[in-house]
Amino acid sequence: MDKVVATAVEAVADVPDGASLAVGGFGLSGVPNVLIQALYERGVGGLSVVSNNCGAMDSGLAVLLAAGRIARVTGSYIGANKEFARQYLAGELEVEMIPQGTLAERLRAGGAGIPAFYTPAGVGTQVADGGLPWRYDGQGGVALASPPKEVREFDGVQYVLERGIRTDFALVRAAKGDRHGNLVFNKSSRNFNPLAAMAGKITIAEVEELVEPGELDPDAVHLPGVFVQRVVALTPEQATDKRIEKRTVSAPEARGTVSA
Repeated sequence: MDKVVATAVEAVADVPDGASLAVGGFGLSGVPNVLIQALYERGVGGLSVVSNNCGAMDSGLAVLLAAGRIARVTGSYIGANKEFARQYLAGELEVEMIPQGTLAERLRAGGAGIPAFYTPAGVGTQVADGGLPWRYDGQGGVALASPPKEVREFDGVQYVLERGIRTDFALVRAAKGDRHGNLVFNKSSRNFNPLAAMAGKITIAEVEELVEPGELDPDAVHLPGVFVQRVVALTPEQATDKRIEKRTVSAPEARGTVSA
């Protein structure tokens, strides 16, 4: 089945207001910026987003966040996103913060058809006991707090029950993809992308290089096409448009030379 869609706008044309989205990426690495921009241009709002973080600087999900298009975020990292923090504390945004490994497994479990699992991460904290602020009232008070979760003992160790995550759509970015939706990710840009792709009922992948079926070594495929419903081939300009979040260079005097 040829899953290639002509444009990003066409690929996200049926994403409605209020949809839930699993979005790959971490910081500026492996973020499906083109698909996110297409959603922004369509004016879609009220979105519930599941992603490690909610964009960085003025790229990725930060584009939708700044426009007030996101209603709820399930994630594990805020970073230096000041607008994220402002909306959260002002009561404009509902936020469920969970341990990063738990988020990864919740996405994977949802995609694998596993409704819930037990993990020791978060036992003895508000992650398990409840009380984490999901939404503030804008006056410093908590309008909505997380509920307590089931805790159970296995072999003398306490574990908390976490639910698998399934979303209406998933947006991911891959280095290579074929027309059947098989994807290959490049190094650290793999991050949350395969997991987000698994969790989406309809997964849309933007690929930097589109190849024909059979060109990818089956042993090199990171995500099989069964998890992907739509593929968008990026232009060369879109594929190479990659930013650096924090550029760090050594001071000239620190580099020095090594003498024999």
